[in-house]
Amino acid sequence: MNKFILLATRRTQNAERDKYLFVLRSAFCVLMLSMFCMLMAGCKTTGKVGMVETGAAKAHADFFDSMKEQAFQYRTFSARTNVDLNIPGNSLSSRVDLKMVRDSAFQLSVQPFLGLEVFRIEFNVDSVKVIDRMNKRYVAESYARLKGTLPIAFNFYNLQALFTNHLFIPGEQSIPASQYKRFSLKQGGSAAEIRIKDAMGLLYTFTADGEEKLWSTYVTDKSEQYALQWIYSDFRLADNQPFPMLMDIELFNEGTSAGGMKLHFSKIQTNIPVKIESNIPDKYKRITFAEMIKGLSGSKK
Repeated sequence: MNKFILLATRRTQNAERDKYLFVLRSAFCVLMLSMFCMLMAGCKTTGKVGMVETGAAKAHADFFDSMKEQAFQYRTFSARTNVDLNIPGNSLSSRVDLKMVRDSAFQLSVQPFLGLEVFRIEFNVDSVKVIDRMNKRYVAESYARLKGTLPIAFNFYNLQALFTNHLFIPGEQSIPASQYKRFSLKQGGSAAEIRIKDAMGLLYTFTADGEEKLWSTYVTDKSEQYALQWIYSDFRLADNQPFPMLMDIELFNEGTSAGGMKLHFSKIQTNIPVKIESNIPDKYKRITFAEMIKGLSGSKK
């Protein structure tokens, strides 16, 4: 009898674990793909670093020169994050490892149990790859090809900037001095406000403190129905540079939260050899980006 009870208990535990993994995988992917769609246009520490209020107003060009100087510098970046997911009806947590080679590629590896990867998203300059290890399937698409599915063009560099606390111009790789004039700038009070619109009418609002450290990024569409908010806090020294150890990301639909996640960073390393590759087993089934979205949408019902 005890043997049957033990077997039944294990089956129940396995079922609960599988359910947890399914919800986690779906929730993480839904949020990442939602951010992916929203941002389509034309991530060793000591000492906490405080925020500084704005002082005397700086000249337009001087302000943006200072922002570029204050931005986190790296060639490669790796970190462990603990991600708290919050979507309607579910609150989950998981370890997610982040690896990045600047202006080349970055990878998010979802590992909820003992370093076991169940899901991976890899962004390259011209393509995205999603690997679902639980269901043995994957997506591999170029951004150019996705234009046929989604009527907008994704920029890799903008997403890279969000994960590393950088200001950016929508659809561009960098911010040359000749492009500073594209930003509007309002200085005074506790923060400076920076605004810019892209070719599609999406409005990007950035806030920075008196040392030109980026506090937040807020993106909204023309109708202000949809919005993405990305807040940076708990700045600490990483490689002798201030870096936000907490990133609070939230999606909004008509002013109401549609879900979000908090990224708690640790074990940050910069400028060490980083290898990013995703070898896909032959038995994995390739599906389209549209099929992935459709399947995840169905999983939420």
